[in-house]
Amino acid sequence: MERVPTRVVVDTNLLISRLLLPRSTPGEAVRKAERDGLVLASRATLEELADVLGRRKFDPYVSIQQRQEYVRLLLRTVEVITIRHRVRRCRDPRDDKFLELALSGEADLVLTGDRDLLALNPFRGIEIMTAGEYVQPG
Repeated sequence: MERVPTRVVVDTNLLISRLLLPRSTPGEAVRKAERDGLVLASRATLEELADVLGRRKFDPYVSIQQRQEYVRLLLRTVEVITIRHRVRRCRDPRDDKFLELALSGEADLVLTGDRDLLALNPFRGIEIMTAGEYVQPG
């Protein structure tokens, strides 16, 4: 029987860590999600990633061309989900897009370091965990 990949929502900060600090725990968690699962994205999460990566504060670390290439490569590997469920649940309304993606994409898991999201674990049966918990389940 073929194994069904884990459907994973990865928050923006972890995706940025994957680019800037690939050997970090968040970078390791994103690589594991890419290797062992299916990473989900939505228009809103991709727009946020592109917006954040476009900020000049990253110039000393990674060129804009490298950041753009990272987003292009990511687009080839993620499943882009159309949002069908609206959510107004998080203390920070900007984080609701990750919950909407998780519900609409029938995710198994949300990876985040955001306390506002972690406080909701589990969210409608979807596990929310940190990168450290994901790479070293115990």
